Amino acid sequence: MQTVILLGLVSLLTDISSEMVYPLLSLYLTTALGATPAIIGVIEGIAESLASLLKVYSGYLSDKTQKRKPLAIFGYGAATIGKLFLYLSTSWGWVLAGRVVDRFGKGVRTAPRDALIAEASRSDRLGHSFGLHRALDTLGAVIGIGIAYMLFTGTHGNYTDIFLISMIPGILGVLLLFWVREKRPGKYGAKIKPLAGWRTLHPRLKAFLLVTFIFTLGNSSNQFLLLRAADLGFKPADVILAYLLFNITYALICYPAGRLSDRIGRRTLLVLGYLFYGLVYLGFSLASTSLHVWILFAVYGFYSGLTEGVEKALVAELCPDKSRATLLGIHATIVGIGLLPASIIGGLLWRMIGPSATFHFGCIMGILAAIGMFLVVPKLVPNACSR
Repeated sequence: MQTVILLGLVSLLTDISSEMVYPLLSLYLTTALGATPAIIGVIEGIAESLASLLKVYSGYLSDKTQKRKPLAIFGYGAATIGKLFLYLSTSWGWVLAGRVVDRFGKGVRTAPRDALIAEASRSDRLGHSFGLHRALDTLGAVIGIGIAYMLFTGTHGNYTDIFLISMIPGILGVLLLFWVREKRPGKYGAKIKPLAGWRTLHPRLKAFLLVTFIFTLGNSSNQFLLLRAADLGFKPADVILAYLLFNITYALICYPAGRLSDRIGRRTLLVLGYLFYGLVYLGFSLASTSLHVWILFAVYGFYSGLTEGVEKALVAELCPDKSRATLLGIHATIVGIGLLPASIIGGLLWRMIGPSATFHFGCIMGILAAIGMFLVVPKLVPNACSR
């Protein structure tokens, strides 16, 4: 449990750093750099998808060498360096570079870190461990957004100073990671190879991963939610507070959701989470007042709290130890690959038809994913990653 808590604190500090920046990006791009919603969709899609391609290879390398910690340190360090590009930015191309470096770091660290969490947990408490990690991670987001709000209002909208200050907690997170203890290397390496390993997966596990991909196609960047708030008359400072409300709800839900999934299974919570997502996106398409937006951001936190840690716990539960990081990486990569078309589709629908089209599309994909998850997950059993 000590390892889980330390990794949670690392993620807390890193999320303070990241969330000091994230809710400001769409405002910075549109007001300071003159970018359009379509450009924002391209930036977010490229950054998330290119970085996500690394997750499966990072997981495979972690399994092959049985060394998780060095990759995690490198990944968290790269994420901190990405903030420097934002500080130096004079055009949206710099922002794209900063986001790619930041997400590159996330791509490298995610699977090895999740494997460290799984290996430090009892098999019947995976939901507990991943839920606790997500709770600490999201608490960092709450703190980071709160700091961003105070700095933004205190500096009268000076974006670049906030970008520079955001590097401090990121550096502290990397230093704390050196205290994490890693299990002694095993005698085996990964037997499932990146991407090619897809052919060796059990058909039902493939179906589960395809369901998550379908959902991801409708899960465009949260930047569109922030733009929608601004579109309905929110001032920049209010946009930050709305995003803060989402993260507070998320932080309150993810730990009890993880523990509950250990007792009743993962399927019910995932189905409910996807349904919440679909209904919230439908709500954003119909919203016409600021009160609607406040309520929707609060409810949106239920989706994240019910799904993110629970999905990882389910993947860890289904995979044997010798290839756990590889399979966690495959899952993260499949989700990440879907983010490029999701964000591009979201941006194009917004520009060509209107904001409601972006959110109607997300609603439909969320409901389809909930139906697919209900049909697929009950038939899955632990260690189902190979035929």
